Amino acid sequence: MILEKTEYKNRRREAGLFLYSFFVSFRAQQNWKQKRNVQRFGSGSGRKLTEGGYNMRDIVIIGAGVTGSAVARELSRYQYDVLVVEANSDVCEGTSKANSGIVHAGFDTEPGSMMAKMNIRGNEMMEQLSKDLDFPFKRNGSLVLCFDEKDMDKLVYLLEKGQKNGVPGLRIITKEEVKEMEPNVTDDMVAALYAPTGGIVCPFGLNIAMAENACENGVEFQFDTEVQNIIPIEGGYRLETSRGDMETKMVINAAGVYADKFHNMVSEDKIEIIPRKGEYCLMDKKVGDFVKSTIFQLPTKYGKGVLVTPTVHGNLLAGPTAVDIEDKENTQTTAEGLEELLTKVKVSAPNIPTRQVITSFTGLRAHWTGHEFIIKEVEGAPGFIDVAGIESPGLTSSPAIGEYVAELVRGIYPKEKKVHFKATRKGIPNVAEASFEERQELIRQNPAYANVICRCEVVTEGEIMDAIHRPLGATTLDGIKRRTRAGMGRCQAGFCAPKQVEILARELGKDVSEITKSGEGSAFLTGYDKEDI
Repeated sequence: MILEKTEYKNRRREAGLFLYSFFVSFRAQQNWKQKRNVQRFGSGSGRKLTEGGYNMRDIVIIGAGVTGSAVARELSRYQYDVLVVEANSDVCEGTSKANSGIVHAGFDTEPGSMMAKMNIRGNEMMEQLSKDLDFPFKRNGSLVLCFDEKDMDKLVYLLEKGQKNGVPGLRIITKEEVKEMEPNVTDDMVAALYAPTGGIVCPFGLNIAMAENACENGVEFQFDTEVQNIIPIEGGYRLETSRGDMETKMVINAAGVYADKFHNMVSEDKIEIIPRKGEYCLMDKKVGDFVKSTIFQLPTKYGKGVLVTPTVHGNLLAGPTAVDIEDKENTQTTAEGLEELLTKVKVSAPNIPTRQVITSFTGLRAHWTGHEFIIKEVEGAPGFIDVAGIESPGLTSSPAIGEYVAELVRGIYPKEKKVHFKATRKGIPNVAEASFEERQELIRQNPAYANVICRCEVVTEGEIMDAIHRPLGATTLDGIKRRTRAGMGRCQAGFCAPKQVEILARELGKDVSEITKSGEGSAFLTGYDKEDI
């Protein structure tokens, strides 16, 4: 009898949630579908037709990574008609999704370089930006370990570079001070450079927050759109894309490892961007406090070395390796790369708990042979601005790059500021970290916040629905993952992925067979039972 009552209550609750979700979804979708089409694909309104019959944009940004999104947000302060085109199905799909998540202090960049200026300014901006746009950031400090007295001059050199760059609080500390701060680092070191302004950030959170805020301020985004050719025309450029042609007065080239391809379409002064492959290991949250600071290695006979750092979400991260490759799509992990990574990281932390690795991944850095950020109008191509060679410290620098590029644009094509620019953005509620009272209020507003979908990360149906229906909402499993962390825990979506697929299909009005992991060619399901297999 008790079992029957329990089952009855469960069914009533499920029925109530279903009805609630149906009405919420139906109401939201009516406004959302129309709004989403404008945000993602462009309304075409208010733009002058050119002789070729195209709507002439003010600015097209190529690339919706962290740099392109930062530029878009800064330009959204002004009365420009801006479109961001992205070859992938979402923002944050390239280099921006696979990196160390480090906010560099700025001691390693060459004094006076563009890289140094953007690094220092970006670090200064990050804390306030995280409050304005509601993404995770922590100033945890960083240490550069020196393993031999003979290398102390190199540590002093880093200190002097940092001081020239204006990095505050830099100092060299003793082995005893290091061990007091970080008891799990190796005993085989003699000193360290301590940078209290170093930090960690969620790279997805930063990228998505800036893109959403740009969107809320009128910037349009067009995904699954590959730029195939750029042709100079009178007064601007024609972009031939996989979804048709478009014309624009200005182009911002923020295409990551493909930035050389677009630069070389409009300039005789060719550049080459080399994909630098880096492999990482991510460890479980139960060992996330193994270190508190970001631990770097001073370059020695062992090579450049790798870092070990906590993440803003409580995991432990080790990496990256550094191998220059030719294939700009090669993000495969390798047994050799992971072995190299784990061997090198043990130089800093011999007891690092490698048995707690829950996943590994690879990122590509956009390395220019000149080892400098290329941020300028291309000579001989008026209105075409390169934002190229943005490798480390590119994530740190992105807000400053956005600010700098906006000033370049205004110098070429000035427009007034908007009267009603929205400088802030509210992120998705985090039920796992909310207080009891906050959870109760969320559940009162929407019972879906009581339905836990991802048990590892404690992500609810309400959070997933929010991720789908907000500006530039998620349309894929990876989009859900990067916005809510559903599927980022120890089981790596082994349990929650099917339920996420159901929610995506329901909220997007699609069949489950249409839902993908990360866009075209990554369908989650291949058919129903044995019918289509």
